[in-house]
Amino acid sequence: MKEQNWVLKILKNKYFVTLTFFLVWMAFFDTKDWGLIRERQTKLDALQKSEKEMAKLIAETRAELSMLKTSAESVEKYAREKYLMKKDNEDIFVVKTP
Repeated sequence: MKEQNWVLKILKNKYFVTLTFFLVWMAFFDTKDWGLIRERQTKLDALQKSEKEMAKLIAETRAELSMLKTSAESVEKYAREKYLMKKDNEDIFVVKTP
């Protein structure tokens, strides 16, 4: 009997009811509920990871570009490797490894 009175007192408490309503509303019904916040946080983490990868790729490309601007040998090497260009008296054999 005492336990029931204690539970009823808590359920009749206006602060408890208000807090419970507020927490349920914020968790499930609000336009910025906790599930949406967590989803956006994971998306933000993925975008930040992608940004780091792109920054690394940009740095590599800039280094390659500066190398190509400085020496003619590197331009020839780059054209041979990337675009399979050749001199007039040469033959190219492309070997692909599995």
